Parts: sequence; structure tokens; C-alpha cells
Amino acid sequence: MSASGRYLQSLMACMLACVFWVDTASVQSNNAGCTFRLVAGTSRQILRCRQGLTIIAEDGARFALVDRDRNGSADAVRLRRKALLLDAPAGRVRGGFAVVTPQAIAAVRGTKWAVDVARGKTSVFVVKGRVAVQRPASNAGVVLGPGEGVDVEAGTGTLTVKRWPAARVSALMARFGQ
Repeated sequence: MSASGRYLQSLMACMLACVFWVDTASVQSNNAGCTFRLVAGTSRQILRCRQGLTIIAEDGARFALVDRDRNGSADAVRLRRKALLLDAPAGRVRGGFAVVTPQAIAAVRGTKWAVDVARGKTSVFVVKGRVAVQRPASNAGVVLGPGEGVDVEAGTGTLTVKRWPAARVSALMARFGQ
């Protein structure tokens, strides 16, 4: 890669870091043990973290990596808009990995799943493994298995697990090039 290409790549990395990593007390201002790259020919990003976690962010996703135990590695992500596809190998992220949205918390110990935030709703879909989903202010929740999803809206209503139709799964996964 030429020097100008490396400069442009570094400049893009800096611009994206400024957009995605929010500097607050609970969110790392650095990379939280992850490296990221743009997917050639798309506007998606792939983050690879040292504990084996992989996160694919669709174009326009707004999120921040979180290092809750301050060990230098991401163990959660705060997602505010659009979707992430996550793959967390079992036993590699101590205490599991969580995606926190305004409507839901989706926590796992080893799985591949997608979380989408849009129009006041969080949708969680499991590709493989199991994901526990609950509202932030609730202890009650559901556990999703492969092929299952749940739509979480604000409120206190019961969370309903559904087997997602192939068309909905395909549309979601296409957003990640899957």
C-alpha cells in the first residue's frame, strides 16, 4: 500500500473512531482491545477483539465499546442505532458479552447473534447458541435459541419469542453481507 493509501486509511480510522468511541466514564475512549477495518466495497466495518469476539457493524450503526471490568478488553457494547452482528466464542469473554440498547439487554456466553435498534424497538436474533434478553429495568426475560428472535419495545409487556421467517432472517443477514 502506498504512503498516501496508508494516510487515507489512517485518516478514515481516526474519523470513524471519533464517531463510534464515545469518551465517558463507562466507555473506553481507546479501542478496548479491538481493531477495526472497513469491508472493501461496502460501508460496513468489522471489529476483531483480542478475546475472539467479532463484531460486524452495518453502515450508520451508532455504538460504543464498553470495558466494564477495566481489563483493557471490550465486554459489552452500547448500541443506539442500526444493527450489529456479533460472534462471541464460548468461554473467551469472561462473564459473557452484552449488548445494551435503550429497550433491551442481550447477554451471551458464546454465540452468534444480531441486535438491531430502529424506531423505538430493539430486535434480537440468534444464529447459533443462546442469548438471554431482558429490558434494562427488569429481571424477567427470555432465552433465545438458534432461529429465534424477539422484538423489545419500551414498556413492561411480556417478551414473546418467535421463530423468525426466512425472509426476515435473510433481510437482516444481508445487511452484514451474510
